[in-house]
Amino acid sequence: MRKNRFFSVLKLILAAIVLLISNNLLAQQQKSVSNSGNDFWRNVQFGGGIGLSLGTGYTDISLAPSAIYNFNEYVALGLGAQYAYIKQKNYYASHLYGGSIIALFNPIQEIQLSAELEELRVNVNLDGSSNNSQDYWNTGLFLGAGYRTGNVTIGARYNVLNDTNDIYGSAFMPFVRVYF
Repeated sequence: MRKNRFFSVLKLILAAIVLLISNNLLAQQQKSVSNSGNDFWRNVQFGGGIGLSLGTGYTDISLAPSAIYNFNEYVALGLGAQYAYIKQKNYYASHLYGGSIIALFNPIQEIQLSAELEELRVNVNLDGSSNNSQDYWNTGLFLGAGYRTGNVTIGARYNVLNDTNDIYGSAFMPFVRVYF
């Protein structure tokens, strides 16, 4: 059942992306041949996140680089990768890694709407027991909104595929997004 829901949502996202891209492709613009190679990189922005959380017997380290391509001032599409190591002393150690596709829409300069499809491989090893290790894929579809100023967006996102087996503590998550 969850797999069917995932593919239905994926088809919907891909249809929306095709519509957004086709709208940009139909726009007629005159470009010189000499600048066409450089135009691509002028529209690319890099960003991501780095996280470190340390406590008594607890470690959480994460790295999540990403890049987006701005089709125009309203629409951007990008890819991201992520890795996280989480350890609770005498309880478990976990590695999470995977990727994501993100679509950004800016109806006005200060508002950013987003849709992000994330697929993570989760490896959990419980201390003291090799039989209780878990390896599985976790899919998240986050819909978000934020306030944008310059290259920084502050907002919140909601995982519409959240269920009781999800790796996140809550379907609702705040975020800070930065692209240079």
